[in-house]
Amino acid sequence: MTEFVQQISDDWRAVNWPQVERTVFRLQQRIYRASQRGDTRMVKSLQRLLSTSWSARMLAVRRVTQENTGKKTVSV
Repeated sequence: MTEFVQQISDDWRAVNWPQVERTVFRLQQRIYRASQRGDTRMVKSLQRLLSTSWSARMLAVRRVTQENTGKKTVSV
């Protein structure tokens, strides 16, 4: 079991976080520009893409577990 936990820990450290942040930021920019153009269909499509993207999920988990001030809250 400890080998499995160690593997996950190593994988987590191996994530290219600047690339993950860039990917999420670019998607957010595209959503903003589409909303400024009034292209609601594109906004909806991009929002769906952002909410299901691996990068957004990884960044959300990282923010909750490592950067959040309430990270020591039980059950998180």
